[in-house]
Amino acid sequence: MKKIISTTEAPAAIGPYSQAVRAGSMIFCAGQVPLDPKTGQIVSEDISEQTRRVLDNLSAVLKAEQLTLANVVKTTVFLADFADFPKMNEIYATYFTSQPPARSTVGVSTLPKNARVEIEAIAIADESDARSGKTVSDTSG
Repeated sequence: MKKIISTTEAPAAIGPYSQAVRAGSMIFCAGQVPLDPKTGQIVSEDISEQTRRVLDNLSAVLKAEQLTLANVVKTTVFLADFADFPKMNEIYATYFTSQPPARSTVGVSTLPKNARVEIEAIAIADESDARSGKTVSDTSG
């Protein structure tokens, strides 16, 4: 079963994709760039502020499924300038303070809207979510 996840608390998709898709207990979050959900604009040129916005956007998408960053098992970080790695990593560490997910970090030549960072995530709903009666409905049509 496939469920599309969408929230106004994170930027709307800027192309033909979903903010996230749930398949069973797995949640696949599309890459988030540092767009302010209200204005649709990049929050700042500062990599620290961009990283915060990206992780706040991911948090908002997960919250739409009553999940948190603690449910994340894997992230992929895309950096337009690998020299930004130390500052991105410093901010990232404040969001994943205990049992951080597996992570890959990739240097790329450009990102949507000329962002400096993009992060995608895979999360899993734990067994307590299933026991609490949360269900997944098929919205694939």
